[in-house]
Amino acid sequence: MLMYPHIDPVALQLGPVAIHWYGITYLAAFGLFFVLALRRLHHEPFASVQGPGAWSRKDIEDMLFLGVLGVVIGGRLGYCLFYKPGYYAAHPLQVFAVWQGGMSFHGGLLGVIVSQVWFARSRGKPFWQVMDLVAPCVPLGLAAGRVGNFINGELWGRAADPSLPWAMVFPQSGSMIPRHPSQVYQFLLEGLLLFVILWLYARKERPQAQVSAVFLIGYGVLRFTAEFFREPDSFLGLLSLGLSMGQWLCIPMVLAGILLWLWAARRAVRLAPSR
Repeated sequence: MLMYPHIDPVALQLGPVAIHWYGITYLAAFGLFFVLALRRLHHEPFASVQGPGAWSRKDIEDMLFLGVLGVVIGGRLGYCLFYKPGYYAAHPLQVFAVWQGGMSFHGGLLGVIVSQVWFARSRGKPFWQVMDLVAPCVPLGLAAGRVGNFINGELWGRAADPSLPWAMVFPQSGSMIPRHPSQVYQFLLEGLLLFVILWLYARKERPQAQVSAVFLIGYGVLRFTAEFFREPDSFLGLLSLGLSMGQWLCIPMVLAGILLWLWAARRAVRLAPSR
């Protein structure tokens, strides 16, 4: 089994200013989104949109700005509401103490959706076309975030068989038992694998909203699977049916993705020109 390598979470110290690796991974995530979104403009249907509705680099810049706000605000509020509602109801000012940690992917997703609703309406673009552009550009950013989790030595996995070659001891967990490096699992599943699936699926023009649907289904299934190896939050533990909070939040996500995919397919048939 392996020992956690004790990586210093501070990448650079400039006097009183500390630059953390976790912050750098967020910047990397936003940078990856920008590069991939520009590439997506060469794919259909975005490349063929002409006139006032044509896509431009400025659109991507504005989408990214609004998306960053959605990730930060939605991620924080989602954590407070989904994971510790009682605590933050009693200590409302602690909602703003983001330096103490606490972000939720599912909350961040809702924040991004709200931000892109604003973008679509302000630019007169179809909402689902916007989301279909965004979806394949997200997983590599999630992968970068999991690298940050590993560097911080947080979100470690459940106990693993000591004979597992990659089982790892995380002293931060308060014990010396070998654990699954669940951050690595999530990096590979929700990050790299989901990116490959979505990028290949989105290379061919699909009915509007289906790329977004595949993101919801793919992330939900892969996150649900990874949660079996991730130690649940100590203040929550496992909930009903032995599932974690993350898994319960993934279930409506997958169901919404399936319904969205079916709706998009039927809508495409209905809108197809008759012969």
